[in-house]
Amino acid sequence: MRKSKYIFFLLLLLSIEFQLSAQTTSSFSVVGEVEQTMSFSLTDIDDFNASDIKELEILNHKGEARGTASQLKGVLVKDLLADMKLKESNPKLYSEFYFTFAAIDGYKVVFSWNEIFNSPTGDNLYLVTSRDGKSLPEMEHSILIITTTDYKTGRRHIKGLSQIIVNRVE
Repeated sequence: MRKSKYIFFLLLLLSIEFQLSAQTTSSFSVVGEVEQTMSFSLTDIDDFNASDIKELEILNHKGEARGTASQLKGVLVKDLLADMKLKESNPKLYSEFYFTFAAIDGYKVVFSWNEIFNSPTGDNLYLVTSRDGKSLPEMEHSILIITTTDYKTGRRHIKGLSQIIVNRVE
């Protein structure tokens, strides 16, 4: 019986470690309806200018407080994607594109091209480079995406970003 308790405890610890590491990434890629796949490592992200971001209360889908993100700095996602070329030469048709932000744990969030590049949302959509005084490599949930102007900030709070998938509506 003692041996089975030890094995159970070991499996429990491994499960917890896997769940924690499943939300941590060290790079992400931009794929899909783009001329060329883009990849960003933590080092690449450091090359961009980070801005101070106001303290952010994280609210779930019911509007209940889930925590506060403070001492934030981040890079605008639209700045990261500035060199991206869509598989479309006519800018009038960019409105047909949308972006699925996919986390390593399977969580997905969608933004339209217009939200990111043609609205105030794009001026408030950040890849967080520092949180609670910790730099990007030290953060518990790197690579983290937040939208500071959402009413329920937790809905598009993406921990462990692994891909941005660019698609086009049919």
